[in-house]
Amino acid sequence: MRLILLSVIQSILLCGGQVLLKFALNKAGTFSWTTGFLVRNLSNWWFLGCGLCYAAATVLWMYIVKNFPFSMAYPMISLSYVFGMIAAMLFFHEQIPLVRWLGVLLIMGGCILIAK
Repeated sequence: MRLILLSVIQSILLCGGQVLLKFALNKAGTFSWTTGFLVRNLSNWWFLGCGLCYAAATVLWMYIVKNFPFSMAYPMISLSYVFGMIAAMLFFHEQIPLVRWLGVLLIMGGCILIAK
């Protein structure tokens, strides 16, 4: 149960990083492989938040990998897909078809089976 709780927190941090990254990129204008684009992102608060979420998720991941069997810990990262779907609805107002929700339920079921 502890692995599931830590994995949920870590997945929320990963998802939060992705959401903040999308917000940052929306503010940055057209994507390009230029120094100007990179500088605009590095001075963007959304991008900083993204980095902080990723940093916290990485430190938590290090703890998880150190203290739990890798064969149980690694599949738990897939919980971030669940939170990603929820974030897509809440923050980006995307319509999620039923078949994707079925996929999410299968992922959640798999994580529960792995953690047992």
